[in-house]
Amino acid sequence: MQKKVFQLLVDNTSGVLSRISGLFSRRGYNIESITAGVTADPRFTRITIVASGDDIILEQIEKQLDKLVDVRDIKELCPECSVYRELALIKVKVSAEQRQSIIATADIFRAKVIDFATNSLIIELTGTQDKIAAFLNLLDGYEILELARTGIAGLSRGIDNVTFLEY
Repeated sequence: MQKKVFQLLVDNTSGVLSRISGLFSRRGYNIESITAGVTADPRFTRITIVASGDDIILEQIEKQLDKLVDVRDIKELCPECSVYRELALIKVKVSAEQRQSIIATADIFRAKVIDFATNSLIIELTGTQDKIAAFLNLLDGYEILELARTGIAGLSRGIDNVTFLEY
């Protein structure tokens, strides 16, 4: 099994995300993560999907997505020529003795403490999935009360691969 990151530009209409996720569920494809947001042009939404499967399945996913009426453009974001980021919010239970150690670890990862309570901290961390996984591994001895992750958002590097859409 391997992963591919697909970037879609779609019409910003109601139900578009439902139609795309429905395609995955009908065919039994796996979505590792999916993020969506309006682009600089409010007529379009950028959707980033991380899918897993073998080469045949991943090729089928791309072909099936390309057939959807709402999809204006689809491309694979390969790791060598793209930038990926994910946001994680992590609520950690802490005692007064543990607090400084967790804050120091967060500082090393350029994470921010965004909420400070007497018995917990909420840490905001942005980076690659590997960076977030490494940070979570360092918190192994602490009790993580809650964890929220956005999934990957990504863009291709440079201007050569930018898609301009016209109606």
